[in-house]
Amino acid sequence: MAGLIKREDIDEVRQRTDIKEVVDGYVTLKSAGVGSWKGLCPFHDERSPSFHVRPHMGSYHCFGCGEGGDVISFVQKMDHTSFAETVEKLAARISFELRYEDGGTGPRREDSGKRQRLLDAHKIAAEFYRDQLLTPEAATGRAFLQERGFDRAAAEHFGVGYAPQGWDGLLSHLTGRGFLLDELKLTGMFSVSSNNSGRLYDRFRGRLMWPIRDITGDTVGFGARKLYEDDPGPKYLNTPETSLYKKSQVLYGIDLAKREIAKSRQLVVVEGYTDVMACHLAGVGTAVATCGTAFGAEHIKIARRLLSDDGTGGEVIFTFDGDAAGQKAALRAFEEDQRFNAQTYVAVGADGADPCELRQTAGDQAVQNLISTRRPLFEFAIKASFDQFDLSTGEGQTKALRHAAPIVANIRDVSLRSVYTRELSRWLGMQFVGEDQVARAVTAAAKRATQPAQDGQQDAQNPQSRQGAQSPQSRQPAQAPGSGPALVEEVPQFRRPDPRDPVARMEREALEVVLQYPQLLDQDQWDRFSDSRFSVPAYAALHDAVRAAGTAGRDRADSASNWVERVRQEVPDMLRGYVSELAVTPLPATDGDGVAAYCRDILSRLSELRITRLKAEKLSSLQRLDPAADPSLFQQLNRELMELEMERRALRSD
Repeated sequence: MAGLIKREDIDEVRQRTDIKEVVDGYVTLKSAGVGSWKGLCPFHDERSPSFHVRPHMGSYHCFGCGEGGDVISFVQKMDHTSFAETVEKLAARISFELRYEDGGTGPRREDSGKRQRLLDAHKIAAEFYRDQLLTPEAATGRAFLQERGFDRAAAEHFGVGYAPQGWDGLLSHLTGRGFLLDELKLTGMFSVSSNNSGRLYDRFRGRLMWPIRDITGDTVGFGARKLYEDDPGPKYLNTPETSLYKKSQVLYGIDLAKREIAKSRQLVVVEGYTDVMACHLAGVGTAVATCGTAFGAEHIKIARRLLSDDGTGGEVIFTFDGDAAGQKAALRAFEEDQRFNAQTYVAVGADGADPCELRQTAGDQAVQNLISTRRPLFEFAIKASFDQFDLSTGEGQTKALRHAAPIVANIRDVSLRSVYTRELSRWLGMQFVGEDQVARAVTAAAKRATQPAQDGQQDAQNPQSRQGAQSPQSRQPAQAPGSGPALVEEVPQFRRPDPRDPVARMEREALEVVLQYPQLLDQDQWDRFSDSRFSVPAYAALHDAVRAAGTAGRDRADSASNWVERVRQEVPDMLRGYVSELAVTPLPATDGDGVAAYCRDILSRLSELRITRLKAEKLSSLQRLDPAADPSLFQQLNRELMELEMERRALRSD
């Protein structure tokens, strides 16, 4: 039974994972001062690097688009995995065994080890197939690719390879690399002899090979295309279901398309491996394909996660052949339409050509035009269904209206629903069915679709809404790049402070110090920081969060990454980007001693600012006071002023 990962284990994974080492797998980083690294942001296009990583803090932040967080949120955003999946992945990376609440379980260490062995076998197999594509035997495979407009660079980009015609080419290669037969049986890359010998032999022979990768880029299976007439097998042969490869949960090309899908909020679903290649090479980098199965509920979960499918935009475009089979596939896709908040479309070429054929005959622009001229999927489904009705008669039009009205009623965009109510009247023909009658039918269909049933269906189909409840950060809605600072500016009470304001600058610098080097504060400094009053609303909220995190029984000497995360959890959602920003801002120091001196100076200046404010308040009270009326209060205020002045002088002497 799956369970929530224990909070202390999440903290341990965050603390023990080197964020720089992880980010290095995605971004080229260069030194940017003491303990700071920077590079081009992976979340938005830029020419000058504004993406900063502070390994000591376990934090990253882009000063260009506002994205920021810890190593867990970084991997979540880059690989589009859930919070729990990300923690489990990072835990496996450092060989840390997670514990789960309420007796729940996760992947066992031995199972993780077995999975890694299978992944290693697939990785080596993919390399083997790629090398084989360059051999003389693979000439037929290379010709197949060339005829479809794919050169050597394209083949390498997509990892296309060739399986030799022998019975044990891959088997010998993998056993020579130390893999055991019992392990190889589990990969799906081998078949077992039907006689009593039980010997293994290569499943894929004499075929063009496409590696099928999961969303993180790991090869989990293969798709194989028949090349020779004497091959008795099917045209396409895929890896059978294994612990790694489940065809209902994988999309070919998702590893290459995920960033563009998330960026443009568009997903294009095509039918084959070569169609994915053609789309990407033609500039449609959001294309993916299913692997021998229809686009179903599990695929939709992946798509919704990538699209941030929250009802604020996004589109899913299905491309199908123009024949009867293609129309049937489109109607199957339409049955899943209501699982999306994004708008769904269908793109079918005028001559029924698929993207690969279209690119061959008409070039890259034709593929782009195919996608840009997409039609709403419900329109396609309605018109396709009209084939079963005789629209030349009143009876046929009435039956067609009864069939189509619920489809139009389910269109989420109200304004679009009105447009297609009028369109439906035109499609049916005005001779027997008028526009008013169509509108009444659509309204009646909408009323029949009761709201409670729709709400229950939405919850059942959106398991993402009930996952990731292991941290406040994992529960907040996905935000587009740039939502950090911009969001602060959009909320009046937390408007971005003027950097020219000396008080605001002082408060910001103090927060940077306390977030980045809490271990340098002694108890006296911590108390003075806690007693300080922050005048800038955004910084006052952060000051409150720091005090809450520091007084909630947490050890400030704990790892910096967990300290920052605890502060981040204490602030309002719109200020979490600020926490990351302040945690990675480089301090003006060239070495460790300089950092310590800078921190002492900033905190002293903050304390002096506090003293100045208190002195002004007491002087004001003193000026309003009649010494004869209340001599004891007069003496007390003078004494407090003297103590404040002594405290100020002591600070300066330090």
